[in-house]
Amino acid sequence: MTQQVIVPMLSYADGLKALDWLTAAFGFSEKTRWLAPDGSLSHGEIELNGARIMLATPFPNYESILQHRQHCDTAQKLAASPWVTDGILVYVEDIESHYQVAKAAGAKILSGIEEQDFGKLYRVEDFEGHRWMFLEEAKQDDDR
Repeated sequence: MTQQVIVPMLSYADGLKALDWLTAAFGFSEKTRWLAPDGSLSHGEIELNGARIMLATPFPNYESILQHRQHCDTAQKLAASPWVTDGILVYVEDIESHYQVAKAAGAKILSGIEEQDFGKLYRVEDFEGHRWMFLEEAKQDDDR
């Protein structure tokens, strides 16, 4: 197996909930769950199609993105837009079913499925405010 050379790392106030929620809502598989002495998530890994993302609760009383927005005007302004300005792009094979599962799991839908020249995509926010974009690439024409 070739080693993944870029691995996103996301911090969550409730890292254990993040492991469970991201697998249920977005279809990841849990690979690693290491707990800190206080019972919080020290290191977690999720995977989709061989690509990993690392998760952790960095320290007690860590403030999630949603908590930060409550008192930061700039964060509130960024959140008013559906754009993923700082987030994760994930390629999926069936955007429609992925969208329905994420919506049913309580993900905040920022934009419905949009069809672009390069494929179909939607934007979503997880339970702590991390933004994600899911993309089903357009089928390539052999004549191009």
